Amino acid sequence: KINVHIYTGDATRHLLTDVLPTITYENYKRALCLLDPYGLHLDWSAILQAGKSRAIDMFLNFPVMDMNRNAIWKNPGSVPRDGLERMTKFWGDDSWKQVAYVESPQTDLFGPAEMVKQSNEAIVAAFRERLKKVAGFQSVAEPLPMRNSTNAVVYYLFFASQKLVAEKIISEIFAKYR
Repeated sequence: KINVHIYTGDATRHLLTDVLPTITYENYKRALCLLDPYGLHLDWSAILQAGKSRAIDMFLNFPVMDMNRNAIWKNPGSVPRDGLERMTKFWGDDSWKQVAYVESPQTDLFGPAEMVKQSNEAIVAAFRERLKKVAGFQSVAEPLPMRNSTNAVVYYLFFASQKLVAEKIISEIFAKYR
């Protein structure tokens, strides 16, 4: 039986209202969700709902280049408000700020300590933990950095699942491209 539905409009809204609620562990349904947001245009609630369903495996393109261009700058005070809001919506709350910035180990005698931007790898590692601890995925493979023609990392490809065997299979595939 072919069961295909095409939705137009806001993909996150359709995921949250029309697609993800129909995939439940209790109904013995499983799904593979491919999330390829245009930059930071994804709502954490879609990721959270997929994880909490206990029935959905997920690939996610984590848009680290867009984060660096629009939200996570060396000078956090100069980031435009819309960049901060999109980052918070993508991450799910403001906790990304504690991940993205830490106080400089050098003290400042004339004011508060300077905030230092953390590496992409630190932010990616924190998001991986967030997928496990907050979204409820049991297994999250080490993400694969995806590079452009100039070898710059554009995004990280995440895989999250409820099954350890799925993570192991994806990790073996990712290892071929590292």
